[in-house]
Amino acid sequence: MPKPSLIVRKLDPENKETPIQFIESGPIDNKLFFRRNHFSYPSLSQVSYWLPVNGLVNHPKLFSLEEIRMLPSRTVKVVLECAGNKRHFLEPKVYGEQWEKGAISEGYWKGVPLRDILKLAGIKQSAREVLVEGYDSGLRTDTDKIFTFSRSLPLEKAMHPDTLIAYEYNGQPIPFKHGYPLRLIVPQWYAMASVKWIRQISVIGSGFNGPFQSVDYVYYPNKETDADAYPVTIQNVNSTIQKPLNMEILNTGKHLIKGIAWTGKGVITKVEISLDHGKNWSSVEIGEPANHGYGWTSWTYEWSVTKKGEYTIMTRAADSHNRTQPENPFWNQKGYGHNAIDKIWVKVE
Repeated sequence: MPKPSLIVRKLDPENKETPIQFIESGPIDNKLFFRRNHFSYPSLSQVSYWLPVNGLVNHPKLFSLEEIRMLPSRTVKVVLECAGNKRHFLEPKVYGEQWEKGAISEGYWKGVPLRDILKLAGIKQSAREVLVEGYDSGLRTDTDKIFTFSRSLPLEKAMHPDTLIAYEYNGQPIPFKHGYPLRLIVPQWYAMASVKWIRQISVIGSGFNGPFQSVDYVYYPNKETDADAYPVTIQNVNSTIQKPLNMEILNTGKHLIKGIAWTGKGVITKVEISLDHGKNWSSVEIGEPANHGYGWTSWTYEWSVTKKGEYTIMTRAADSHNRTQPENPFWNQKGYGHNAIDKIWVKVE
């Protein structure tokens, strides 16, 4: 039987989706984990790899990989979702990778809490943010200048015990294409925060304004101007129908509808389904909330259909912070954070 493979959106830099509709359960094997790159892959050597920690610290440090692996570790199950996931479905259309529903994956990440590394260096009182720079770099067409991919975290998020400098994924060294040898993992934030191929960590005393923080990964809600812009951070509550497939032809009888739901705040508390284009809603059976991690929640619904015809199936999720998927997506210039009610169409013959 053929096995699913990544869906290509771009070859250089490599951007590929997880075939989310064919994933039975998590964690996602690294070969099917979505790939999001702004530049070509960097050239790295483990032999000469060191991690500098500098800036507003009392004791600048230079860590070897062996030293990092010897520190107390944590393992967390995390959903990583590209901020542009589902951009393809936004209307009016916006430029950017036209991700459908597969710019999302989940798995177990093992590493050292970033706060432990920072405590060893001693954070100064004037510290405001923690800047993480990757090894990936290249030319930005909007400026004609070369930049490295760099992002900062507010001190509070950087010091969260589950914000990790990770070195393993699903019990194995992080694959090179997903950030080997060290990758930042920031649970509940969109995946742009989880910087790959960490080059250095700097504690800074002001807000970072690099292009991947002040230009990209910013919500611009107005079509003509940049007014009222604000940064992309926490994942929205969301859901995806995995089965049946969109535009699938079904027979009458019983069908198992299944999917996933996830959130960047708290846990999923409810998923509802509509089989009549949103006129009526029913609760579905949801799996155990991800109380011990930040993974997605699987859900199922048994549908008995006796009447032939065309059906619109819709799902909406809610979380423990009273956030619910909206009927319509929040339009913004770059198409981030799409979390409108999920929708597919099927025909019953």
